[in-house]
Amino acid sequence: MSRTPLPLVVGDISAFARSLGGQLADCGRTPGHVELLNMLARSSGHKNFQHFRAVVQAARPADPKREPRPAPEPVSPTRPDRLARLARLFDRDGLLTRWPGKRGLEASCLWVIWSRIAARTVFTEARLNEHLNTLHTFGDHALLRRGLVDCGLMTRTADGREYRRVEARPTAEALALLERLGR
Repeated sequence: MSRTPLPLVVGDISAFARSLGGQLADCGRTPGHVELLNMLARSSGHKNFQHFRAVVQAARPADPKREPRPAPEPVSPTRPDRLARLARLFDRDGLLTRWPGKRGLEASCLWVIWSRIAARTVFTEARLNEHLNTLHTFGDHALLRRGLVDCGLMTRTADGREYRRVEARPTAEALALLERLGR
C-alpha cells in the first residue's frame, strides 16, 4: 500500500458512522487492513479504496517532486551471466514468461515490453491491457502497465484513460537483451 497521505473528507459524519458501523456488523469479525480501508472508502461514497485513492490523487495538483522514477541503470550492462538470466525470462517467441524475482532485472524486461508498444499511439487502458496480454504469458497485465508508468517508459493521464509510450533510448543492457531475443 502507498504511504502517500490521502485526506478523507466526508460531508455527513453521522451517515459515515452509520455506514461504517453497518459494514463492520455485517463482517462479523475484525477486518484486516485492506478490508478496513475498503470499508472506510465505501462509507465515504466511493466504490473501494482504489477508487478513493484515484479520485484524491486526480484532484491534487501535479507535484513536481513526484516525477516518475527513471529506470535504474544496471551496474554492468554487458555481463553474459546476467544477460543469460534475463533471456531465460522469455520464451522462444520473445514472450515474457515470468516476472523477475530481482528488482534489478525488472527494468530490462520492461524495456523489451516497451519496444513492442507502438510509438506515438494513444492507448486506452483496455486496449493497452489487451496488447500487454499478447506480450507475456503469466497473466498480470496490470503489473506490466504499472511498471511501465513507474519507470517512466509510459505516461498516463490523471484519470488513467490514456496511455502513451515515452520515447527514450533503452539502456545498454536492454539493447543487448533485445538483440539476444532477436528484435
